[in-house]
Amino acid sequence: MRAEEAKITIEKKMKEMVERDTTLYNTFLLICSDKMNIHWNMAYGQKIYEPVTAEQPYHTASVAKTFTALIIALLVEKGKLDYHDSISKYLDNDLIKDLHIYKGKDYSKDIKIEHLVSHTSGLADFYEDKPRNSKAFLDILLDDPLRFWTPQETIQWTKENLSPQFPPGKKLHYTDTGFNLLGLIIESVTARPYHEVLQEYIFLPLNMHHTYLTDYSQPSIENNDAVAAIHLQKRKLAIEQYCSFSSIYAGGHAISTSDDLLKFMKELVGNKLISKESLTKMMQWKKMWIGVDYGFPKRESPLRCDSTPIRGGMKVRLDTEFH
Repeated sequence: MRAEEAKITIEKKMKEMVERDTTLYNTFLLICSDKMNIHWNMAYGQKIYEPVTAEQPYHTASVAKTFTALIIALLVEKGKLDYHDSISKYLDNDLIKDLHIYKGKDYSKDIKIEHLVSHTSGLADFYEDKPRNSKAFLDILLDDPLRFWTPQETIQWTKENLSPQFPPGKKLHYTDTGFNLLGLIIESVTARPYHEVLQEYIFLPLNMHHTYLTDYSQPSIENNDAVAAIHLQKRKLAIEQYCSFSSIYAGGHAISTSDDLLKFMKELVGNKLISKESLTKMMQWKKMWIGVDYGFPKRESPLRCDSTPIRGGMKVRLDTEFH
């Protein structure tokens, strides 16, 4: 199949998928091959909502966890911290106190940085786990959209309303709580706000002009298109108008575009940002669920189209959430 025919076929499949699935409102897809001189930037949305464009910025969700993990890797390479360090070395005692009490034993000071990056700390996830005596955190965010949450407040809410899943290092449990802690560790080590570190270490050097941490910073160049709407609990949300989602912080609150993310991934896998050894460590996969493995913090999954595996069982890295 010729390249142009392949592009037309993919665009058609994408449109059919979105129009067939009422839970999909818009989708963005960028296929790039320098070797084959291919750069196909595509987007499609259901007609009942405003059209989306391929250059439009959108909420990246947990794709942005890779930014956090990369900064940690850079700080490790600079000798500023070590993956085996206890997080208590960098965080206030009040924040660490009673953070991880499992079956009556306090593991709070046993949590290491590598546990947070790999989601093996055992800490609960404030964003998705079911609380003991409160309504779900997502409902709180939607009911009070104008409240600004600090990362410290999300940690405190976790301690008051959720329970750890297991001792550190024993299993894998996805947790935004752990990545908010990583953001605070980055601030402690660099003596800079997390969003400024993102700009200095990643966005500005890579000319990611349309990427920023919403509620905390602005893009270096304003995009002509509005941020694509997201859809939660059958609600259509302009994410930038819900400052309650500031709570996601270092767990994935960045706005970006497909082209900006491509710049980042090219530099990352090309060992332009961190060494090959550091990247290899990020890609030490752990089983998450059937068909999905997790690294530092990249996910890997078989690429499928209409439930048919790509020939040869080829795998691709999907740095994204599966919500």
